[in-house]
Amino acid sequence: MDQQLKEAIGLAVTRESYAQLLGIELVELDMGYSAVEMDYDPDRMNNIFARAHGGAIFALIDEAFETAGQTCGSVTVGLNVNVNYVASPEIGARLRAEAREVSSTKRTASYDIRVTDQEGRLLASCQALGFRTGKPLPFL
Repeated sequence: MDQQLKEAIGLAVTRESYAQLLGIELVELDMGYSAVEMDYDPDRMNNIFARAHGGAIFALIDEAFETAGQTCGSVTVGLNVNVNYVASPEIGARLRAEAREVSSTKRTASYDIRVTDQEGRLLASCQALGFRTGKPLPFL
């Protein structure tokens, strides 16, 4: 993967306000692959049942999808995301979402995304479809 592109995506994540709000960090990035992590903080991320809000888990999934999708070097946006929530994390868990490109064309790319805790327990699985606009990344 082009080092300049990798660094630009990494810097963009550190400047992204929503990622900062949730404490999401980009920990690995390669062509068609991304891993992001965050700590599950029940004070900020719980739902009405005192469990992890699906939106918090989805935000982590979306960050992995977003960063893996941009490794093609042009703006890629989400067309469809299908999430299966499997389990709820325990308080204080370190959550990790890994996105892997499984197929691509000139205009679309499909990703398999999985969220696990620090023990490797599956919390959510996702299939996502991205649209490659062909537009240059604005942060390059």
